[in-house]
Amino acid sequence: MVCIGLYAYFDYQRRQADSLDAVNRLARVAEENAVKVLDLNREMTSRIAEILGDLDEAQTREQQAILHARLDAMAGRLPQIAAISVFSADGDLVASSRWYPVPDISIRQRADFQAARDHPQATYFSLPMLGAVAQTDVFNTATSRTGSNGKFLGVVAVALRRAYFRDFYRQLVGNNPDLTVGLYRSDANLLVRYPTAGDGIVIPEDNPFVSIFRENLQQGHVRTTSAIDGRDKTVAFRRLTDYPLYVTVSFDVSSVLADWWKHDLLVALLALVPCVGIWLLIGFSIYRLKLEQSVWESWKSEAALRVDAEATSRQLRRVGALGNLVASVAHDFNNLLMVVFSNMELARRKGYSGVQAEVQAVEHAAGTASELSRKLLSVARKNPLKKERVELRQWLPGAMTLVKAAAGPVVSTSLEVPDDLRPIVVDRAELQASLINIAVNARDAMPEGGSFVVRCRNVSVTDDRTVDRGEYVVVTCSDNGVGMSDSVAQRAFDTLFSTKEAGSGTGLGLAQVLSMCEQAGGTARIRSELGSGTDVLLYLPVAEAPEIALGSTDEPRLGFHDSNSWQSVLLVEDNEEVAAGLAAVLQLLGFEVHRANNGDDALAQLRQGHEYDMILSDVQMPGRHSGLDLAELVKQQWPSQPLALMTGYAGELERGKHLGVPILLKPFSPADLQNLMGSSAR
Repeated sequence: MVCIGLYAYFDYQRRQADSLDAVNRLARVAEENAVKVLDLNREMTSRIAEILGDLDEAQTREQQAILHARLDAMAGRLPQIAAISVFSADGDLVASSRWYPVPDISIRQRADFQAARDHPQATYFSLPMLGAVAQTDVFNTATSRTGSNGKFLGVVAVALRRAYFRDFYRQLVGNNPDLTVGLYRSDANLLVRYPTAGDGIVIPEDNPFVSIFRENLQQGHVRTTSAIDGRDKTVAFRRLTDYPLYVTVSFDVSSVLADWWKHDLLVALLALVPCVGIWLLIGFSIYRLKLEQSVWESWKSEAALRVDAEATSRQLRRVGALGNLVASVAHDFNNLLMVVFSNMELARRKGYSGVQAEVQAVEHAAGTASELSRKLLSVARKNPLKKERVELRQWLPGAMTLVKAAAGPVVSTSLEVPDDLRPIVVDRAELQASLINIAVNARDAMPEGGSFVVRCRNVSVTDDRTVDRGEYVVVTCSDNGVGMSDSVAQRAFDTLFSTKEAGSGTGLGLAQVLSMCEQAGGTARIRSELGSGTDVLLYLPVAEAPEIALGSTDEPRLGFHDSNSWQSVLLVEDNEEVAAGLAAVLQLLGFEVHRANNGDDALAQLRQGHEYDMILSDVQMPGRHSGLDLAELVKQQWPSQPLALMTGYAGELERGKHLGVPILLKPFSPADLQNLMGSSAR
């Protein structure tokens, strides 16, 4: 491990050094290319200035045709040049390599023209632009043109194609996606980059990359976080001789780390192979030593027994008595072992579920055996919901006391309950908590005061996409507060969503309201308008509704009530261990279990004509059809086929509820499975 660690450390340092050396070499190549292009550009600009001489604007326009031909000949030989343009002292275009006659274009207000006019001794490099003349993605070099008398006569502008530099950089880095080449002005503005990046990117002043330009460094490298892609990079840079430009080549530090990690992990794995061999050899050697020691101890014991046999021959009676005692104890011990073996076999056949009595028998037998062993040595000297029927007309007036306290003193509360309001089945505590949560939200929406009204009414839902058909009592909680926008109202029931300031709310209030309603068999809805208040509607099923009717306060039975004659079960489960456990429990309950690995396999068996008394399917499985898809197809094609689902995803309960099939939530006990099947163990 120490050797591998040292190797990994030095290998990482070597890779970093190699990467830095590579980008330094690429930076030198990029510098040479850029200097060659710019030197050629400078010579060509000087040649154009000589050709123009002291020509003023009018004279230049008179010779426009000749100048166009000569400029076009110069630009045509050089792929990096998009256009050569001559501008007058007023910034008007008077000659061009691309156009004859020249269009009416003026660059009087452009930064490159003004910089060349104000600083006649320097060449100005513009930011990237779409050339006014060339209509190409370029950056310009602008050089002042002065007469023999020192008078400013205009500007010679050469538009350099950014694509030329980008193609060269692409060939320079090859297919390596971790390398980046850039050409920057001395004010840290980007001219060309490969891979491409958007223009106008501003590098923060505190970025170490900016220090290159601020300190006017000539060459070197710096570690920085890219302002373009946000990745950690090492950048090699070089200034282009006397030009106010820099070329940079950078590599992604994380890519070096990834390559290093993969390589060293492979080395570690290769080194592990002989290590495992050595460990196995050592283990085998220790095993042989222990075996030899055991044989040696056995031999010494046998020799000692022979010696003792001669010394104890006079005590045969005592030994005989002891033998009788041992035989008696061994008889009792064998009986206890029979209890242990029988109960453990029964536990195994039951899949190790529901074996409380058998475990107690094992414990009792082990305790008795321990007592017998001591005697021998002495002689030898060795949170579901609690749903209940609630009459809101009687219960709500008392619950409003806490609701009023939650609403606060500046909010007036009132209750409207009709005399014919029907009873519901709900958890009283959860309903009261929901009303309090809504009242607290209403109070926050009316900091200056207002009214909060709780209204109840009977509703029969027959055609509503958001609410299941049935008989409901709708509890409407209304306030005249600030209201909500449509986007906020759509997310109001989302868990942890809150519009309150940090520390003022958890975003769980309305989520609890919706959960309470859905677990009761209903739902919740919200209506709100900015400036007009909010209505929260709780749909709670009435107690007389067929799907809610209860004979007592106990939970409704989950299983099927006509399952006494069932014999065969199709178990659809892709997890072999889970399937084995469930199959053992079902067999213990007296069912014949058939297996299907996924929904596709189950459908294939059904379509081949196989018949089963019951289908028990997982929801999340590989293949084209999930458990929910299987349930839908079974309901459509075999409507009389009993089917139940099991899942660990609560989010799938709603769809399963609409399918009308029972669902077991993992993990569940054998008692839950027995309750689902609706039959006792046969």
